[in-house]
Amino acid sequence: MCEKRRRAGPAPGPALEAIRGMLSPRAQVLRDGKRRTVPAEELVPGDLVFLQAGDRVPADLRLLQSHNLRIDEAMLTGESVAVDKQTAAVEANADLGDRRCMAFSGTLVAFGQGRGVVVETGANTEIGHISALLGEVETLTTPLLRDIATFGRWLSGAIVVLAVITFAIGYGVRDYDLVETFLAAVSLAVAAIPEGLPAIMTITLAIGVQRMAVRNAIIRRLPAVETLGSVTTICTDKTGTLTRNEMTVKTLLTAEEHFEVSGVGYEPRGGFSRAGEAVEVADHPVLAEALEGILLCNDAELQQRDSGWQLEGDPTEGALVVAGLKAGLDVREVARRYPRADVIPFESLYKFMVTLHQHHQGDHGLLFLKGAPERVLAVCDHERTREGDRPLDRPSWERRMEAVAARGQRLLAVAVKRVDADQRTLTFPDIERGGLTLVAVCGLIDPPREEAIAAVKQCQQAGIVVKMITGDHAVTALAIADELGIATAGGVIPGHALEQASDADLERLVREVDVFARATPEHKLRLVRALQAGGQVVAMTGDGVNDAPALKRADVGVAMGIKGSEAAREAAAMVLADDNFASIAHAVEEGRTVYDNLRKAILYILPTSGGEALTILAAVLLGMTLPLLPAQVLWVNMVTTVTLSLALAFEPAEPGVMRRRPRDPGTPILSGFLIWRVLFVSLLLLAGTFGHFLWMQQQGVEIELARTVAINALVMGEVAYLINSRYILEPACNRAGLLGNRVVLLAVGVLVILQRSSPMRHRCSSCSAPHPWVQLSGPASWPSAWCSSSWWSWKRPSSGGVSGPVHGPEPVRHCLAMAHPASSRRSHGAVPHAIPRSGPGP
Repeated sequence: MCEKRRRAGPAPGPALEAIRGMLSPRAQVLRDGKRRTVPAEELVPGDLVFLQAGDRVPADLRLLQSHNLRIDEAMLTGESVAVDKQTAAVEANADLGDRRCMAFSGTLVAFGQGRGVVVETGANTEIGHISALLGEVETLTTPLLRDIATFGRWLSGAIVVLAVITFAIGYGVRDYDLVETFLAAVSLAVAAIPEGLPAIMTITLAIGVQRMAVRNAIIRRLPAVETLGSVTTICTDKTGTLTRNEMTVKTLLTAEEHFEVSGVGYEPRGGFSRAGEAVEVADHPVLAEALEGILLCNDAELQQRDSGWQLEGDPTEGALVVAGLKAGLDVREVARRYPRADVIPFESLYKFMVTLHQHHQGDHGLLFLKGAPERVLAVCDHERTREGDRPLDRPSWERRMEAVAARGQRLLAVAVKRVDADQRTLTFPDIERGGLTLVAVCGLIDPPREEAIAAVKQCQQAGIVVKMITGDHAVTALAIADELGIATAGGVIPGHALEQASDADLERLVREVDVFARATPEHKLRLVRALQAGGQVVAMTGDGVNDAPALKRADVGVAMGIKGSEAAREAAAMVLADDNFASIAHAVEEGRTVYDNLRKAILYILPTSGGEALTILAAVLLGMTLPLLPAQVLWVNMVTTVTLSLALAFEPAEPGVMRRRPRDPGTPILSGFLIWRVLFVSLLLLAGTFGHFLWMQQQGVEIELARTVAINALVMGEVAYLINSRYILEPACNRAGLLGNRVVLLAVGVLVILQRSSPMRHRCSSCSAPHPWVQLSGPASWPSAWCSSSWWSWKRPSSGGVSGPVHGPEPVRHCLAMAHPASSRRSHGAVPHAIPRSGPGP
């Protein structure tokens, strides 16, 4: 049956294969009254499976026996700590993370032992359901590809229309020869097509990939670079992305005082404060005793390695060890002063851990109890104060603990009892008899990353809405969202409410609410689809298998590189090398820069092609010889234009790029104003190129020399317009515009070399010497071309524009005498590709 399901399922991709790799290959079952190890694929509903620490659950099980069983379900629910399992039934509509009587396929047994009956196998398991969702999800086309496809259709149509008009006028109106008219139409098409645009787009995106990699964002799919700049909503998981997935003690309550603990994660950096003022632990004996107690009643170890501080043991106990280290305590010294004699390990059944220690003075022993507050308070009758012990004020403790729990923190109480010096063993009656003294209550949470708080604020300033979608509890999610600055006015929507909501209701909810808790993989996928249905460009972050379907569906799926699952990384378009939400904000900034640079390149290339096409069209309309030959047009499009426009790919981010709102996904890549700008600059280049050609013919020079002057005028017009294209909305007539990008200056230098060494120079090799008009064609074209740069500045005097056109530097003219060196002189030949005309030539 399992084999049949696999054949019927979707074709396996990398993400699906990664999920399969997380399944347990073997299972311990009871068959014929004997315990056997069998391949996991042979399991069937009704099999009795045994679980122990380190096992990966082979199928979905209904637990029949649980002995201190804790299972890490982060891959399915996103919860940062292992879940205590039990055998008592839960409500039928309980959220996935609240089904304590179930063990799910693919999850990891962290502690204890258990036994359960198989209820689902293969594709019917929770992880199988995720695989099915992943196979059904279709990856969307990015906004850039959609825009370019639309732009390409319009441009192709316009070029075909112009070519047909050119052919019709030349052949039908001017009575030109059929072949020559066809060549003129081809020349116009070659001139109008921006052949270098695909290469420029690819190079610009590749440069964006390189820049993002430096900022810990690894791009797996090239178009995702630009899509990041279009993102309007970021749906982020909590655990491991906004937080470090490292439990931390943030609050410590004693009978008389309330302490806050700074620092995040397992790195022992931070301190203690009271009412906002730093305190020394040594000045507060009750606090010091509580910290010694949580170090002694603890089995976790913290070690510093090359990759940072690593925890061995339970995350909660590790957080307590870090708190002790922040107080300056030496774990080994404390253990030496109070050697352990016996221990009762933590059991989920009774929810506490007890250790027995001998006092270093040898006159008595100490019993330390650590566990759930309700269990610890039940055996305490006193509380510790600076002046000594006093009767326990239980209502006061409960009121204060409720305030801490309302902030999403898990509570853990610490108590102590003095025992005889000769006691060497612990029994449950030692605890049940009571008589303990409550020392402190700790509040623990997986806190938000400090850099994530700033990154969320930066995204909000950029007009991007940040939504938290987590499998954790609602109270915890709301508390973390509040610390991060994510909007909590709409409250939090739990998973069961998402389950009941229709698609229409969900589209309304995602507009009003920014925090979602107890979300299953299907919920996350529905939320992403609801946002996209509302016209949003969505980035989705995640690290678990449960995030894979939503990661694949999102416009940009973002997986965690360190703690993320292989399935999540395979489904995502981008991987964060540092698992840090702040890297997403940096990637968005780079994405917006890439899109700006792509638009600059398009705005630069189109007028060049437009100027060439209009020059040829003007010649046909006027019945004149072509000023530019097809080979010259191809040279300009493929060499000079590409060389110059490539420099725009290296443009840095414009000022305020992260203070403007995301672009509307429905906005075309060229707005009405930008189309006007393309036409305006095309006309300027037409005037410069065609004007120089006419002028040279009026001087009586050879046609080859006139064409050389025309192409030089066009190229120098491109150089001038390149400076203007460095900014879309800001003036370029300033020092930064002229000298702010060294790559632009390098590109101009390379272009000069290419022009001098180009094969186009042989087109006028019949001339006896370099003509002065060839040398002057470059500087003469600068005023007309630079007008396009100055025009925008004049339109916006408040932006610091200049008052007139700027002429090119004198040394440029020495680089423009690309015609006929003396060593390559040839005799005159027939003028190639000259269109016959009825009247005298110019």
